[in-house]
Amino acid sequence: MLGVMHRASEGAALEGARLLILPELFLTGYHIGADRVRGLAQPADGPAAQAAAAIARRFGVAILYGYPEIAAARVHNSALLIERDGRTLANFRKLHLFGAIDGASFVPGDDPVVIAEIDGIKVGILICYDVEFPELVRGLALRGVDLIAVPTAQMQPYEFVPRTLIPARAYENSVFMAYANRCGREAELVYTGESCILGPDGADLARAGTGEEMIFATLDPALLARARVLNTYLADRRPGLYGALTERPA
Repeated sequence: MLGVMHRASEGAALEGARLLILPELFLTGYHIGADRVRGLAQPADGPAAQAAAAIARRFGVAILYGYPEIAAARVHNSALLIERDGRTLANFRKLHLFGAIDGASFVPGDDPVVIAEIDGIKVGILICYDVEFPELVRGLALRGVDLIAVPTAQMQPYEFVPRTLIPARAYENSVFMAYANRCGREAELVYTGESCILGPDGADLARAGTGEEMIFATLDPALLARARVLNTYLADRRPGLYGALTERPA
């Protein structure tokens, strides 16, 4: 898949893009079995990361991609963000494991706030199922994130996530959202595609179909500022009321 990353980075650079976001477990595939995942897992600074850094430097494009990470004999479902000069900016480990596939292969991460800065834009990272927990997106928004980048492997019958939930997350938190999904079939899974980039007003800036496609958008700071004036959810919060609500009653 490094060849695909190379071609995608070249295409992104030709379009003037500054950040390329690739899907969850891009390097290996998602539904490939726990034994294969462990066999293909690499450290965050392993050979694949070094190759990705060389690609980023060659084309001058920052890259966020999903991969299986091995650390202290544990395998995580991770996403690595590499700057245009090849420096590693952030490594995020998926917090919420979805179903038997994730559960059989990975240990969940425990750091909900992973933020980096690219061209003055504060970027928060989540992976797939994580974005479906509103607490995580709100937590990043409260820390001043401008863009939440989400490598994902969303499958049927969950098309409502890119169509409804992701726009809602963007709107209720006044942030840009970039949702990079897999497409096609892998074993019995059929991925929904529909990668999308949302403005902080919840409107599409770009949206893919169900097949393989690169989409592009410009993140206009003026749009972000306007949304934060018109939408006052963050300012009107009453955090003192919410503590007990985050725990399920006995």
